[in-house]
Amino acid sequence: MVDFVQLQGLMKERLERDRSIRTVDALGATLEDAVAEASVLLGVSLRRIEYEIAERGSPGFLGTGKKDWKIRAYEKAVRKKAKKGGGRSEDEEAFISPVIEDRDGDAFVFLSHEGAFLKVIPPVGRGRRAGESHAMDALHARNVQEIDENAVRETVRQAAGVYVKAGTFAVNPMNDAIVSVEISAQEMKGSIYVTPPGPGGCDLSAETFLSVLRNNNVTYGINEVFLREFADRPRYKEAVLVAEGTRPVNGNDAYMQYNFETDQSKVTLKEGANGKVDFKDLNIIQNVVEGQPLAKKIDSQRGEPGHTVSGKIIPAKNGRDITLPLGKNVHVAEDGHTIIADMNGQVVVAGAKINVEPVYTVNGDVNLKTGNIIFLGTVIITGNVEDGFSVKAAGNIEVHGTVEKAELDAEGDIIVYQGITGKNEGSVKAGRSIWARFIENGTIEAGNMVVVSDGIVNSQVDANKRIICQGKRAHIVGGRLRASEEINAKVIGSPMGGAETICEVGYDPREKAKLDVLQESKAASEKQLEDIQLNLQTLINIKKQRKSLPEDKEAYLHELMDKREELTGELAKLGRNLEEVQDYLNNLKTRGKVSASSKVYPGVKIVIRDVREDVRNDYKAVTFILENSLIRVTKYEEPDDEAKRGPDGYTTN
Repeated sequence: MVDFVQLQGLMKERLERDRSIRTVDALGATLEDAVAEASVLLGVSLRRIEYEIAERGSPGFLGTGKKDWKIRAYEKAVRKKAKKGGGRSEDEEAFISPVIEDRDGDAFVFLSHEGAFLKVIPPVGRGRRAGESHAMDALHARNVQEIDENAVRETVRQAAGVYVKAGTFAVNPMNDAIVSVEISAQEMKGSIYVTPPGPGGCDLSAETFLSVLRNNNVTYGINEVFLREFADRPRYKEAVLVAEGTRPVNGNDAYMQYNFETDQSKVTLKEGANGKVDFKDLNIIQNVVEGQPLAKKIDSQRGEPGHTVSGKIIPAKNGRDITLPLGKNVHVAEDGHTIIADMNGQVVVAGAKINVEPVYTVNGDVNLKTGNIIFLGTVIITGNVEDGFSVKAAGNIEVHGTVEKAELDAEGDIIVYQGITGKNEGSVKAGRSIWARFIENGTIEAGNMVVVSDGIVNSQVDANKRIICQGKRAHIVGGRLRASEEINAKVIGSPMGGAETICEVGYDPREKAKLDVLQESKAASEKQLEDIQLNLQTLINIKKQRKSLPEDKEAYLHELMDKREELTGELAKLGRNLEEVQDYLNNLKTRGKVSASSKVYPGVKIVIRDVREDVRNDYKAVTFILENSLIRVTKYEEPDDEAKRGPDGYTTN
């Protein structure tokens, strides 16, 4: 497909090419003369000339009615193309082949009541000129007498394509050529039938043919160019088609030009960077954004009436109009033809109307049949999300079944009616809150809350506000849980020990993770700088002793100095970023607490801000808080109603 930037480039290139085209108007007694004149005016060879006929010329008859040919000519545009196989390019091949067909010159004799006339036409391309002998042969063949040899010689020399009197003949009007006109059925074709002149008979001119056709009511579709050639080279005793009518052309119906695939059954597979096709990416959903043009109505066209050779008009049908197929969440642009999306979502054609659906529903599981899901709205999945698949949504994600070793990413809430079994590889990330029956061996991140009814087992869970685990089997066992405000569960830890359970509160987990990454990057850069300093010092000491270094060592010295300068700059930037994150975390007003409505077992690690406490005894119905830089145990505090209520009727029970 060509994108918008590429399209701009192509349009700019074409505009520049059009601006570079220089045109001239040229005149000539014949078309060939006009082309030759244009060649001189443009200063290019005949093969480089392209032209359009502005006015057709006419040689007239006996010096009257003569009309020059007029053309608009320009140099043939050249598009450079790569040569194939080391030979000539396609454009060079195009210029080598002649534009005009080679044709020999010729001589024609026309007998009229005023005498015998000679016309000589010039050759075309590499054709041969017509000589005097050729002209004389033509005159003798028509029994021309008293031949004016000077006139013949001058006519041949000029080859102007006009008739010049060259002699006389014995006129016998009774033997003149005769023409009759025949009009076919439905008046769509007009033909002439010419009988040859007898001894002393006169020829028929193109003007005579035209006059006879008009007198026989043939006024439309006459091929005048052919008639003039026919007058020079007549074909006798056969019907010759010289006029044709035109059939009516019905106008095209109006139609919609869609900017999306209307066939929902089509599947488009994409090839990855490694050259392999990922069959999980089926590209079934067609996402659109608010304000995006979805389709445009192309107006119906008026029909073009036809004509008979007698000039009668044959009516044509105009194209039929259509109404715009406006569905839900779309509107018409100011041009009255373009349909625009009102919101982000999926564009579909339903009931012959264009709709933008804010919700995409998967009836069943997300698997090889559906492929990965990417949608600019809310996704509802009535089944499970199977291993290895991903669902990404700009709205919410609602899964009625289980999320297995899969990837879920939503800008809104994520609701999993059964549970999340990450198998130590799956991840679930929400811009707002995550609601699930249970979480096992998963990596979870929420911009607001994580709310679970049955328990969290051996998982890493980060919430920007709270992690709430409330229900009959609401245990937190194993893993690392981080929240800025609160972690609240029925039971935290296990009487059997097992996996380590860490509960951290009192800071923004995202910023804390950012702080950890920055600290690791700073430590690595400092170690690298230390190694560079040692190598630099070694080279400097050698240079002091020997007064110089080999060329490769000198280059390495400068390379180390440049790297040291680069690392020093990076460390300064890392230091500033670390300071900003630390200031943010230090200035947080979050109180932070860890609560268990039933029991906390020994072995659980409680971290509130920067204070850590290892639980060594059983506690019942307690809340851990930070007071005077110490972690204290107080009476259990219940979570607020927001966590209990849940989104859209979903509860933790």
